[in-house]
Amino acid sequence: MSTNNLNNAEAQKKYKDLSTSIDFAMMLTHLDQTPLHAIPMSTKRVDDNGTTYFLSNADSEHNANIESDSRCQLLYAEKHSMEFLSVYGKAVISRDKALIHDLYSSTDDNWFEGKDDPNITVITFHPEEGHYWDSKSNALVSLFKMGYGAITGEKMDVGESGSLKDI
Repeated sequence: MSTNNLNNAEAQKKYKDLSTSIDFAMMLTHLDQTPLHAIPMSTKRVDDNGTTYFLSNADSEHNANIESDSRCQLLYAEKHSMEFLSVYGKAVISRDKALIHDLYSSTDDNWFEGKDDPNITVITFHPEEGHYWDSKSNALVSLFKMGYGAITGEKMDVGESGSLKDI
């Protein structure tokens, strides 16, 4: 696996590409203590600058954690495409009705009583830095390359990984 560290606009683009293609992230809060609090969250939108939006219940544990400590970690994993992403940043909670209406979709009815539910909040995540692993091919091709490399002793290009700075 080759290393390709990215900064600024390149890091933002890689982050957006991976986070929008994977959809669900594990959001980790309560980073100052163990155990960490982890919850799956559906990524609603990622702006070009990396700002990421999630919908959440106002009285949830992760909202309370963010209110007391804005530091968060997002973990994305897609086993079929062998793409993985870990990103650290800070989050804020908002009740911006226009933004809620913009982000809300019918699938959110599973968690909320419609887009005017008074308990809906928006978690706005601002990424700072992270690390990615991207196979550039599907899992079967990657496994074949790894097996071939193990048999022949050749170093196979199974993708790239790298740090993301100044997202």
